[in-house]
Amino acid sequence: MPPNRLTWTVTEGAVGMVAQTVGLAEAVGFPIDQKTVSLARPWRWLPARYWPKGIFGLDPDSRATFAPPWPDLVISCGRKSVGPALAVKRAAFKDGKRVRLVAIQNPRMSLRDFDMVTTPEHDRLSGENVVSTLGAVHRVNQAVLARYRPEDRPSDGPILMVSIGGDSGAYNLPPDAAERMARSVRAAAERLGARLLVTASRRTSAAAEAALRTVLSGPRITFWDGSGENPYFRYLATADAILATGDSVNMVSEACSAGKPVYLLDMPVRPGRGGAARKFDAFHDSMIAAGYLRRFDEAPSFRFDLSWAPPPLDESARVAALIRPWFT
Repeated sequence: MPPNRLTWTVTEGAVGMVAQTVGLAEAVGFPIDQKTVSLARPWRWLPARYWPKGIFGLDPDSRATFAPPWPDLVISCGRKSVGPALAVKRAAFKDGKRVRLVAIQNPRMSLRDFDMVTTPEHDRLSGENVVSTLGAVHRVNQAVLARYRPEDRPSDGPILMVSIGGDSGAYNLPPDAAERMARSVRAAAERLGARLLVTASRRTSAAAEAALRTVLSGPRITFWDGSGENPYFRYLATADAILATGDSVNMVSEACSAGKPVYLLDMPVRPGRGGAARKFDAFHDSMIAAGYLRRFDEAPSFRFDLSWAPPPLDESARVAALIRPWFT
């Protein structure tokens, strides 16, 4: 592979989008320059169909970062990123350089403008340049987890990681549902004699997190308080099994990349959003059918199966292996 290659990732800065673009870029292996799209007024207040093409709708600071020297590869994610990513490809072509363009998620425009579009299977997008993945691409893989795996860990029983999301377009997590979930998880952990490592997300409301913390506290429970370095990778590396709420394709996909038992925590569907939730149901069903995921059961008879050893799911590596030959 020729030296001095460069990848630009282009997103609007959302954590999930950054995780996907950077994860795929890291798997490709070129140095990475992260670009964040920030729309100027009035475009930031208007629906996507009214945004100007290219970089003309960006605020001045954001627009200034889209300048030569041009990259070899652009990986974009999110509707706001599509125009700037295409503008880079066109501008570089005028300067005599070919830039390869990969869109993560459906760009909702002609797919022919991209060298590759990669989306999860449940999006049901098809085309000659579409690569479907089982779940999302992201940053978690065995090499990353090896760097975070502690040399010493408690020897008094197994460790469970609990990764909790929150309100989204399809789901919500009111305090009473959060409390029920927490009580069921705690009871199942106590039956196993397990420790708990718990994280909430930016989507977890303050009221829901307070309900969770009321139940998930004690000497064998660590609930990250949000201060200091995020322990997410360390928890994934340390745990013997992982529980994750189903509101985030990224979160479930990352858990399944750890090569450990992963249990799905069901979330309440937001009223009137059953259609949006069905898309997640399709994703969950595909992961269960492939053997990467099982459902957590709140019944008192439920027992974790720590002998279940699914292989690590690494779709970022698979997609990156299709991209690298472009540059040989």
